[in-house]
Amino acid sequence: MNSVIVSHLSVKFEDFYAVKNISFSVKKGEIFGFLGANGAGKTTTIRVLCGLITPSEGEVTVGGTVFKNGKSEHEIKKKVGYMSQKFTLYGDLSVEENLSFIASLRKLSKKEYHQRRDFILSFISFNKPMKSMVKDLSGGTKQQVSLAASLLHDPDIVFLDEPTAGVTPASRARFWSLIKDLSSLGKPVFVTTHYMDEAEQVHRIELMNLVQIVALASPNALKSHCVSNGLSV
Repeated sequence: MNSVIVSHLSVKFEDFYAVKNISFSVKKGEIFGFLGANGAGKTTTIRVLCGLITPSEGEVTVGGTVFKNGKSEHEIKKKVGYMSQKFTLYGDLSVEENLSFIASLRKLSKKEYHQRRDFILSFISFNKPMKSMVKDLSGGTKQQVSLAASLLHDPDIVFLDEPTAGVTPASRARFWSLIKDLSSLGKPVFVTTHYMDEAEQVHRIELMNLVQIVALASPNALKSHCVSNGLSV
């Protein structure tokens, strides 16, 4: 069953296309990779799927909710968890204060918050004091807390926009283990990355160039295509 369906999506700002006429679908539990240079349209596509940008053309269905002509964005926002390129945390607040603030934005009750917080922190094997100030945490640990914040409301679909940029190889490996754990729960996970070794860990890759899709296949299929056509891999 497809959790996300994108049909002829375009996003246009005056005469400039940020995304142009793209279509694809993503199944439950699928790790779906977005690859492409900066400006290719990856982040814009994700923001549409999160209900943050209105499509100029086409139709998007997220978790059964249709997003068309600027309608239903609030319903979509409830269904998705989004971790942006930069850590969306407040450095002058503690881990507990950051998570509590996110929970209030998501309108979680105190009971729901404590249950979800305890489950997620256990899920990601977080072992730092909750009173730790975010600004004092390492990059990899901030990354863990950002993931926890994006999962607090138990979203159906998870979007991770360059989640491992600027962290150590060990932290990257740990984070990808968490991504696979999320997938095993049946949640589709969208990941944008510039690392080729990470791209090989997704189920399918959508390669974007100049705001359009130029390839969509599994990593092995894309490599086989490159080899058979004499292209560098």
